[in-house]
Amino acid sequence: MHKHYNGVKTFGLFALMWMILLGIGYVVAASTRNVTWLYAFALFGLASTAYTYWNSATLALRSMRAYPVSEAEQPAMYAIVRELSAKAGQPMPSLHVAPTPTPNAFATGRNPRNAAVCCTEGILSLLNERELRGVLAHELMHVYNRDILTSSIAQAMGGIITTVAQAVFFLGGGSNREGQGAGIGGIALVLLAPIASMLTQMAISRTREYDADEDGSRLSEDPLALASALRKLEAGTQAVPLAHTPKTEQVAQVMIANPFSMRGAARLMSTHPPMEDRIRRLEQMAGY
Repeated sequence: MHKHYNGVKTFGLFALMWMILLGIGYVVAASTRNVTWLYAFALFGLASTAYTYWNSATLALRSMRAYPVSEAEQPAMYAIVRELSAKAGQPMPSLHVAPTPTPNAFATGRNPRNAAVCCTEGILSLLNERELRGVLAHELMHVYNRDILTSSIAQAMGGIITTVAQAVFFLGGGSNREGQGAGIGGIALVLLAPIASMLTQMAISRTREYDADEDGSRLSEDPLALASALRKLEAGTQAVPLAHTPKTEQVAQVMIANPFSMRGAARLMSTHPPMEDRIRRLEQMAGY
């Protein structure tokens, strides 16, 4: 497995999220003079993280109404994943197909022994076998790099930060002189902390996508296959975007391409790096 500085970047981004959370905690303690709420939010966050991580495969597959497929039904998927898993020295994940024409794919599961890889019906009809191999190598590397744990923690911490910031808004505005500063700080935090958290989560997600592109291309030894697949996915997801619902929003960030219609300012806030940037990096790997 290739080592990259992006691991250090991810650690730094998590540290930033903790700094945001601790800053909110300080305001909560100052405005309410009671740290119980902070402990309660932290406990809830840890429980949510554990539940999401442990049940990540079930939740993601259910959100996309994905169904398991046999080797007789999807021989190409099985052949590719079996070959790549053996090459990586990892167990083979379960394979699933989601009944949507939107071309996409994702991997989920708490570890390589409890992993699942899912392709949509749209991507299976759009890509040739070489391109599909590049996509599946990318998804397998998300599992091997433990990105499911990374995304689960980032989501949970983002939820904690938003919830605590809202609590500060309602609980922090004291009427005495000592409480006024905390109340003003709470108002600022309720506006700024969730935005900072969202931007940090976006940076973590983009970092992990770059990693999976690079590591997946090294596993497949064919970066141009993934580059070609990404070009088709960019056009395909815009032509047939996925319906935007609370369930699909949760699984969207683990997909190889943003499944929603991304135009204008929405592209800047995407959890996925720009496709042209990803393709350029892959072509550089191939010596272009």
